[in-house]
Amino acid sequence: MHCDNFKPIFDFLQLFKDITECDQELISQQLQFRKVTEGEVLLQEGKLAKELFFVCKGILKIVSFNEKGNPVIHFFMKEQRFCTILKSLNDSIPANESIIAACDAELIVIAKDKLLYLYHTLPYFKGLTTNIFQQSLLEKIKVRNSYMGEDATIRYQKFISQQPDIALRVPLSDIASYLGITQQSLSRIRKNIR
Repeated sequence: MHCDNFKPIFDFLQLFKDITECDQELISQQLQFRKVTEGEVLLQEGKLAKELFFVCKGILKIVSFNEKGNPVIHFFMKEQRFCTILKSLNDSIPANESIIAACDAELIVIAKDKLLYLYHTLPYFKGLTTNIFQQSLLEKIKVRNSYMGEDATIRYQKFISQQPDIALRVPLSDIASYLGITQQSLSRIRKNIR
Protein backbone atom coordinates (compact mmCIF):
# COMPACT_ATOMS: atom_id res chain seq x y z
CA MET A 1 0.00 0.00 0.00
CA HIS A 2 1.06 3.63 -0.42
CA CYS A 3 3.44 5.32 1.95
CA ASP A 4 1.97 6.93 5.10
CA ASN A 5 3.32 10.29 3.94
CA PHE A 6 0.64 10.25 1.22
CA LYS A 7 -2.29 9.54 3.58
CA PRO A 8 -3.30 13.23 3.91
CA ILE A 9 -3.90 13.66 0.17
CA PHE A 10 -6.05 10.51 -0.01
CA ASP A 11 -8.02 11.47 3.11
CA PHE A 12 -8.72 14.81 1.39
CA LEU A 13 -9.56 13.41 -2.07
CA GLN A 14 -11.90 10.82 -0.51
CA LEU A 15 -14.07 13.70 0.77
CA PHE A 16 -14.97 14.36 -2.88
CA LYS A 17 -14.87 10.87 -4.41
CA ASP A 18 -14.29 7.27 -3.36
CA ILE A 19 -10.95 6.17 -4.77
CA THR A 20 -10.26 2.45 -4.97
CA GLU A 21 -7.16 0.91 -3.37
CA CYS A 22 -5.92 0.06 -6.85
CA ASP A 23 -6.26 3.69 -8.03
CA GLN A 24 -4.67 4.97 -4.81
CA GLU A 25 -1.70 2.73 -5.53
CA LEU A 26 -1.42 4.11 -9.07
CA ILE A 27 -1.71 7.72 -7.83
CA SER A 28 0.87 7.08 -5.08
CA GLN A 29 3.42 6.07 -7.67
CA GLN A 30 3.17 9.56 -9.19
CA LEU A 31 3.57 11.44 -5.89
CA GLN A 32 6.63 12.72 -4.12
CA PHE A 33 6.97 13.85 -0.49
CA ARG A 34 8.99 17.02 0.15
CA LYS A 35 9.93 19.05 3.23
CA VAL A 36 10.63 22.75 2.71
CA THR A 37 11.90 25.47 5.02
CA GLU A 38 10.49 28.94 5.64
CA GLY A 39 11.37 31.29 2.79
CA GLU A 40 12.07 28.50 0.28
CA VAL A 41 10.88 29.48 -3.22
CA LEU A 42 8.85 26.68 -4.84
CA LEU A 43 7.96 28.64 -7.95
CA GLN A 44 9.57 31.86 -9.06
CA GLU A 45 7.52 34.58 -10.76
CA GLY A 46 8.28 34.51 -14.49
CA LYS A 47 9.01 30.76 -14.54
CA LEU A 48 6.69 27.96 -15.68
CA ALA A 49 4.70 26.13 -13.01
CA LYS A 50 5.65 22.47 -13.38
CA GLU A 51 4.38 21.11 -10.06
CA LEU A 52 1.17 20.87 -8.08
CA PHE A 53 1.62 21.01 -4.30
CA PHE A 54 -0.66 19.58 -1.63
CA VAL A 55 0.04 21.05 1.80
CA CYS A 56 0.25 18.37 4.53
CA LYS A 57 1.78 20.64 7.18
CA GLY A 58 2.65 24.32 7.13
CA ILE A 59 1.63 27.29 4.99
CA LEU A 60 2.58 28.44 1.50
CA LYS A 61 2.11 31.99 0.27
CA ILE A 62 1.34 33.24 -3.22
CA VAL A 63 3.35 36.41 -3.77
CA SER A 64 4.10 38.97 -6.47
CA PHE A 65 6.53 41.86 -6.25
CA ASN A 66 5.55 45.50 -6.75
CA GLU A 67 7.54 48.07 -8.76
CA LYS A 68 9.72 48.78 -5.69
CA GLY A 69 10.55 45.07 -5.42
CA ASN A 70 8.53 44.65 -2.22
CA PRO A 71 6.53 41.43 -1.79
CA VAL A 72 2.74 41.60 -2.06
CA ILE A 73 1.09 38.51 -0.59
CA HIS A 74 -2.16 37.55 -2.32
CA PHE A 75 -3.07 34.32 -0.56
CA PHE A 76 -1.96 31.92 2.16
CA MET A 77 -2.48 28.21 1.45
CA LYS A 78 -2.60 26.01 4.55
CA GLU A 79 -3.09 22.31 5.24
CA GLN A 80 -5.55 20.34 3.13
CA ARG A 81 -5.11 22.68 0.15
CA PHE A 82 -3.65 22.29 -3.30
CA CYS A 83 -1.36 25.07 -4.43
CA THR A 84 0.07 26.03 -7.81
CA ILE A 85 -0.31 28.85 -10.31
CA LEU A 86 -2.99 27.09 -12.31
CA LYS A 87 -2.88 29.25 -15.46
CA SER A 88 0.88 28.70 -15.73
CA LEU A 89 0.57 24.96 -15.06
CA ASN A 90 -2.31 24.40 -17.49
CA ASP A 91 -1.27 26.75 -20.31
CA SER A 92 2.55 26.54 -20.00
CA ILE A 93 2.91 30.31 -19.63
CA PRO A 94 5.21 32.10 -17.16
CA ALA A 95 3.66 32.54 -13.70
CA ASN A 96 2.65 36.05 -12.59
CA GLU A 97 3.29 35.11 -8.97
CA SER A 98 5.78 33.18 -6.87
CA ILE A 99 4.98 30.39 -4.41
CA ILE A 100 7.08 30.60 -1.24
CA ALA A 101 6.98 28.63 2.03
CA ALA A 102 5.58 31.01 4.69
CA CYS A 103 6.86 28.63 7.38
CA ASP A 104 8.46 25.17 7.41
CA ALA A 105 6.16 22.86 5.48
CA GLU A 106 5.60 19.27 4.38
CA LEU A 107 4.20 18.84 0.90
CA ILE A 108 3.03 16.16 -1.46
CA VAL A 109 4.19 17.09 -4.94
CA ILE A 110 2.84 15.99 -8.31
CA ALA A 111 5.01 16.96 -11.29
CA LYS A 112 3.04 18.20 -14.32
CA ASP A 113 3.95 15.17 -16.48
CA LYS A 114 2.78 12.81 -13.71
CA LEU A 115 -0.45 14.80 -13.33
CA LEU A 116 -1.09 14.54 -17.08
CA TYR A 117 -0.40 10.82 -16.85
CA LEU A 118 -3.03 10.51 -14.10
CA TYR A 119 -5.53 12.54 -16.16
CA HIS A 120 -4.96 10.13 -19.05
CA THR A 121 -4.96 6.91 -16.99
CA LEU A 122 -7.79 7.78 -14.58
CA PRO A 123 -10.31 9.81 -16.62
CA TYR A 124 -12.21 10.96 -13.50
CA PHE A 125 -9.08 12.48 -11.94
CA LYS A 126 -9.07 15.66 -14.05
CA GLY A 127 -12.71 16.42 -13.22
CA LEU A 128 -12.06 15.71 -9.55
CA THR A 129 -9.07 18.06 -9.30
CA THR A 130 -10.72 20.76 -11.45
CA ASN A 131 -13.75 20.74 -9.11
CA ILE A 132 -11.46 21.04 -6.05
CA PHE A 133 -9.41 23.88 -7.66
CA GLN A 134 -12.60 25.82 -8.49
CA GLN A 135 -13.96 25.49 -4.94
CA SER A 136 -10.60 26.55 -3.54
CA LEU A 137 -10.44 29.59 -5.83
CA LEU A 138 -13.96 30.69 -4.84
CA GLU A 139 -13.03 30.32 -1.17
CA LYS A 140 -9.80 32.36 -1.63
CA ILE A 141 -11.71 35.13 -3.45
CA LYS A 142 -14.44 35.20 -0.78
CA VAL A 143 -11.87 35.60 2.02
CA ARG A 144 -9.94 38.22 0.04
CA ASN A 145 -13.13 40.18 -0.78
CA SER A 146 -14.16 40.25 2.89
CA TYR A 147 -11.24 42.66 3.50
CA MET A 148 -12.16 45.04 0.66
CA GLY A 149 -13.13 48.55 1.65
CA GLU A 150 -12.34 48.00 5.33
CA ASP A 151 -9.85 50.11 7.26
CA ALA A 152 -6.59 48.54 8.40
CA THR A 153 -7.79 47.79 11.95
CA ILE A 154 -10.94 46.01 10.74
CA ARG A 155 -8.90 44.07 8.14
CA TYR A 156 -6.53 42.85 10.86
CA GLN A 157 -9.39 41.95 13.22
CA LYS A 158 -11.12 40.00 10.43
CA PHE A 159 -7.85 38.27 9.57
CA ILE A 160 -7.25 37.04 13.13
CA SER A 161 -10.86 35.88 13.47
CA GLN A 162 -11.10 34.22 10.01
CA GLN A 163 -7.56 32.82 9.80
CA PRO A 164 -6.19 32.54 13.37
CA ASP A 165 -4.19 29.41 12.55
CA ILE A 166 -2.31 31.36 9.86
CA ALA A 167 -1.89 34.46 12.04
CA LEU A 168 -0.10 32.35 14.66
CA ARG A 169 2.36 30.76 12.24
CA VAL A 170 3.54 33.34 9.74
CA PRO A 171 5.81 36.37 10.30
CA LEU A 172 4.14 39.72 11.02
CA SER A 173 5.74 41.14 7.87
CA ASP A 174 3.73 38.57 5.85
CA ILE A 175 0.49 39.51 7.62
CA ALA A 176 1.13 43.20 6.93
CA SER A 177 1.83 42.51 3.25
CA TYR A 178 -1.29 40.33 2.92
CA LEU A 179 -3.48 43.00 4.52
CA GLY A 180 -1.88 45.79 2.47
CA ILE A 181 -0.55 47.77 5.44
CA THR A 182 2.93 48.66 6.64
CA GLN A 183 4.55 46.73 9.46
CA GLN A 184 4.60 49.92 11.57
CA SER A 185 0.83 50.33 11.12
CA LEU A 186 0.30 46.70 12.01
CA SER A 187 2.39 47.08 15.19
CA ARG A 188 0.29 50.14 16.18
CA ILE A 189 -2.98 48.30 15.46
CA ARG A 190 -1.87 45.30 17.53
CA LYS A 191 -0.93 47.57 20.48
CA ASN A 192 -4.29 49.37 20.32
CA ILE A 193 -6.32 46.15 20.18
CA ARG A 194 -4.75 44.60 23.29
